[in-house]
Amino acid sequence: MSTAETVRSSDRDQALRAIVEATSAAIADDPDKAHARFGATGAGGDGLRTEIRIGGHTVLVDEPPALGGDGAAPNPVENALAGLLSCQVVTYRFWAAKLGIPLDGVRIDVEGDLDVRGFFGLDSAVRPGFAEVRLRVTLDGPAARERYRELAAAVDQHCPVLDLFRNATPVSTRLVTGEAG
Repeated sequence: MSTAETVRSSDRDQALRAIVEATSAAIADDPDKAHARFGATGAGGDGLRTEIRIGGHTVLVDEPPALGGDGAAPNPVENALAGLLSCQVVTYRFWAAKLGIPLDGVRIDVEGDLDVRGFFGLDSAVRPGFAEVRLRVTLDGPAARERYRELAAAVDQHCPVLDLFRNATPVSTRLVTGEAG
């Protein structure tokens, strides 16, 4: 790593530690400040495309041609894997800063196995979601291997999207329909 990259990494780590400390102090004073709500809204477009608004961002989701889409964007399960991957990267960065573990780089590869018989209702014994998801995490930095194991354990314990994959989350659906003609 170059001197400039080391300075940027150190500045980033200090900024992340400051966020952790400020958040911890704010929550200590008022635990209600710990609650955050996230949301997205979307609508179907051409074919199987979905245009999603998340804050000030627009995200396109599509299916590959083999599943009836145009392949114009990642499909929903690829986006789920991308959400897990990106949340892991963020959690590694925050926890490395919090634990004082130097982390020069983090690379994550993720893959999941899905049997489409569940989605298409062809076999009721097959779940529609992933049967298994695998992460391969590569960490670069000067710390001892044991420190990176400590970091990985902290990430596994605190990554919000990993928690979604590992644990059932209550989901409620409210169906709204147009007026009956």
